[in-house]
Amino acid sequence: MAQSATETLFKVFDQSVTILMQQLSVSYVDALIETGDNLLSQTVQVEANQPDAASVAKLTELYATVNLSQLDAETIRRAIQLALLKAIHNDRVDPNHQMTPDSIGLLTAYLVSKLVGPDDDLAILDIAVGTGNLLTTVINQLQPTRTTTIHGYGVDNDDTQLAIAAMSMDLQKSKVDLFHQDAIDPLVMPKTTIAIGDLPVGYYPLDERVQSFETKATNGHSYTHHLMMERALDQLTPGGWGVFLVPTTIFQSQESAGLLKWMSSAAYLQGLLNLPANLFLDEKSRKSVVVLQKHGSQAHQAGKVLLGEFPSFENTRAFEAFTAQIDTWVDQNIFR
Repeated sequence: MAQSATETLFKVFDQSVTILMQQLSVSYVDALIETGDNLLSQTVQVEANQPDAASVAKLTELYATVNLSQLDAETIRRAIQLALLKAIHNDRVDPNHQMTPDSIGLLTAYLVSKLVGPDDDLAILDIAVGTGNLLTTVINQLQPTRTTTIHGYGVDNDDTQLAIAAMSMDLQKSKVDLFHQDAIDPLVMPKTTIAIGDLPVGYYPLDERVQSFETKATNGHSYTHHLMMERALDQLTPGGWGVFLVPTTIFQSQESAGLLKWMSSAAYLQGLLNLPANLFLDEKSRKSVVVLQKHGSQAHQAGKVLLGEFPSFENTRAFEAFTAQIDTWVDQNIFR
């Protein structure tokens, strides 16, 4: 049923986006933002007689088939994701601006769910929120099991990405505050209990702005993903958890010594899990999940760091056996 509802909503998105692209001479992404805003306001926005009357009539008819109050957040998120996947193809989106796949989002949600108590109030920061797919996947997976509302915070310096995220989260009725800023700058939201992020890989070009960072490079430009982990961890409450997607080779780079020195002073490295190789185009682009816990009176170093490699999601038996090992590790090392 949910799959059918997702496909139905996607078709409404896609058909209305096609009309708006032609009428407004805009990209797929821009037309998607426009149609999301139209659905939220329950009206077709017209400027300078565009879209024209015939197109307004078609759009109104399409929007009338959607009853947002009858759709759950996951159905809406998945429909938007399908539209964004089409946008990636149509608009040739930069790789750093592409969405975190659902499979990785679900894994992140699974790990977070194991690291926090069932009754803890949760505030989650996504330090590289982009279109919001990772953050809303995690919230939508965790919220049904909790009695209190999860509050999300997202940071990004790309206004188009944030516009998509805002539209998506409004349609999903997510309790999320978004901040348009460079994540390297001081963050202005409250401290959070969890930080996540599919961290962009590359060099941060403005050396003068990172002089206070312990993860800054000894020579030349610093790694953006190192800086963003440090910034995100600063934003956590004592004992809070960071679950980040990072390059699998993160501890093999020339700056790994400085990264490990910072980690030892600020957090406990609790886990490093390689994601399945078949999720990535090649070994160079492969990512892992690093699990950090900020120092605090209730935090401690696990007796054994969680290390391993997720099997392919298609190998159900191996995957279930691996997650059972993670469950055992959590019981023996985190909630002991």
